[in-house]
Amino acid sequence: MATGSSSKSLDKTSKSKSTTSNPPNNNVEPFVPKRDHDPRDLRTWAKRTGFVSLFSGETTAGSTLSTGIFRNARERNERGGNGFDSERRRPIEGGENSVSPKIEIDPVLGKSRVEKDAEIQQLGNGNGNVNRRGINGNANDLGSINEERRVGIERNGNGGGNDFSEGTNMAAQLKRHELDGENEVNFYEKSPNLEVPILGRQPRSFKVKCGVLDNPGFVPVIYYGLQHYLSLAGSLVLIPLVMVPSMGGTDKDTANVVSTMLLVSGISTLLHSFFGTRLPLVQGSSFVYLAPALVIMNSEEFRNLTQHKFRYIMRELQGAIIIGSLVQSILGFSGIMSLLLRLINPIVVAPTMAAVGLAFFNYGFPQAGSCVAISIPLILLVLFFTLYLRGVSISGHRIFQIYAVPLTIVLVWAYAFFLTVGGAYNFKGCSPNIPSSNILVNACIKHSYTMKHCRTDVSKAWSTSAWVRIPYPLQWGVPIFRFRTSIIMIIVSFISSVDSVATYYSASLRLNSMPPTRGIVTRGIALEGFCSLLAGLWGTGTGSTTLTENLHTISITEVANRRGVQLGAVLLILLSFLGKVGGILASIPIALTASVLCFIWALVVALGLLNLQYTQASSFRNMGIVGVSLFLGLSIPAYFQQFQPELNLILPSYLIPYATASNGPVHTGNKQFDFAMNGIFSMNMVVSFLIAFILDNTVPGSKQEQGVYKWSTPEDLAADASSQANYRLPNKVACACCWAKCLGV
Repeated sequence: MATGSSSKSLDKTSKSKSTTSNPPNNNVEPFVPKRDHDPRDLRTWAKRTGFVSLFSGETTAGSTLSTGIFRNARERNERGGNGFDSERRRPIEGGENSVSPKIEIDPVLGKSRVEKDAEIQQLGNGNGNVNRRGINGNANDLGSINEERRVGIERNGNGGGNDFSEGTNMAAQLKRHELDGENEVNFYEKSPNLEVPILGRQPRSFKVKCGVLDNPGFVPVIYYGLQHYLSLAGSLVLIPLVMVPSMGGTDKDTANVVSTMLLVSGISTLLHSFFGTRLPLVQGSSFVYLAPALVIMNSEEFRNLTQHKFRYIMRELQGAIIIGSLVQSILGFSGIMSLLLRLINPIVVAPTMAAVGLAFFNYGFPQAGSCVAISIPLILLVLFFTLYLRGVSISGHRIFQIYAVPLTIVLVWAYAFFLTVGGAYNFKGCSPNIPSSNILVNACIKHSYTMKHCRTDVSKAWSTSAWVRIPYPLQWGVPIFRFRTSIIMIIVSFISSVDSVATYYSASLRLNSMPPTRGIVTRGIALEGFCSLLAGLWGTGTGSTTLTENLHTISITEVANRRGVQLGAVLLILLSFLGKVGGILASIPIALTASVLCFIWALVVALGLLNLQYTQASSFRNMGIVGVSLFLGLSIPAYFQQFQPELNLILPSYLIPYATASNGPVHTGNKQFDFAMNGIFSMNMVVSFLIAFILDNTVPGSKQEQGVYKWSTPEDLAADASSQANYRLPNKVACACCWAKCLGV
């Protein structure tokens, strides 16, 4: 009887279960493909499970799931299942880890929300409890949960499948987040092991020996300041050595422009460190302004000038820079730049900055090759220092990597001096007074080119420069304002702002600080426009902007101290009053200058492409935009440059690409407009920027794929005292400008 009753009860139990569960395996019907499949089901499932797509193509209808989910599921199933149904890709009811806290991730903002108590259930196996106040239990349970949800928690494989880095307590992280309540504090910024969905990973933590607000003492600050500016010496002083000779200036003019550039760079850096973004970034003449300067100075009307050619071209450059800087300041102080920041993404910045360096390939080695005896040793030496000896430390300092440029200049310059004194460039019957005394002697004509570019006693900058000279505004005369040059410089000023935006963002990450707010970025751009106005008034020939190479210096030296940058700026101002300092720098041989610029321009290209780290660089969308922008950015200017074959007999080969403005294919009847359009489309960086800007803002793509710059909000900075202190204006200035909310005050 007992046996019969038990069998009956089992039959009843099986019948009741059959009505609520799946039919037995022996009754499974043959598989029939579903022909009325709705492709939107995939997105619905992905949204319900918290899946974050990696590419925009994976969010469209008919797409497939990321193979990473199934690979993780198989690995966990092979380890022992953990209660996971491999066929349905979901936890088995009643199994281990069957219930998980629902964590929704905003793929744009990277913020998480923990569901209320009613939506968080008790774990099925009793190993841990989930409630509003925290999580107690096994970290392996949480690892399985996060593998299912794909919310961006990286695995390290330690501890027998533990998905969290050593020393990290997920329970404490969720508890702290839940206690934050309605403020929705960014979960990724508070957990070092969680990934920011836009970047696809947690931003790297950089080592900083001396931070922005640190006060290491007077002597270390002096050392840090000298270290910072010596590593940037090439970017600070070499532009006049390229520009002034092309403008018809003398060696004395070159020395005076170098001194003026030192003065304006020092003043601009001080202003930016006190009233701009307040990041430890050096302001100076950027290579962004070199291309338009070469375009303007090689216009047709300047080619036949003989008297006062340098002053006339400089005055026109001053007028164009002043107009461009005023527009840049208006964009900043009015808050319009804050709106434009929404359209400026890393995919736009990367090809634009890369094109700045690639634009000068015509000048680089062709000029360096004018004296291979000193150019090739310099290029090899700077590569040897920066690549092969970069890990060598002397007294804890990587001397060869930090001071690669000034060290190579000094060593190779001394080597060239000994060659000159030793008579390596002495030819029978030829005078070292180059080139005037040799072009009249037939036997010396073939040697005059070598003597001019290889000898170190050619320049008269040292002997003609004054010991003390104070640069002053309008020292070259009253600026000349023209519509054609103003249009060119307005476009270039905006591109300079784009360059600075990327530098601000990257610098903040290297300081392990939160990114600045849009208002702080706008404030920095506005002040850069004001500093460019000063450059136009003093007459440096280029505008002022944040030096991109500054990022490389901060990364190598591991020093980002505001006091050191300010002290170095004061030193630049003092050196600008010593005319002989400008004379020494202006005496650098042109072949040596071009060799150093080959390395610096290559560094600019690399730093520009480095912005792709904030995007999904493997996405076909991004690869297409960057590739097309760079190729057409080089090819379209080459098309504009082919309409001037007769210039080969007038200008040097390295200046021909910049003489298109007067001879380009655009002919509308308005000479001013024609000059501006031909000049704009003959510059590589402008064409690359326009193409990348249009494509990136019109081609569909997710925020993760685009990799938009994730600027902070005022609330974020208010919650992080250290980051807020990095950007906060001086108290009196902040009180006076409290009305300017658009400037992040």
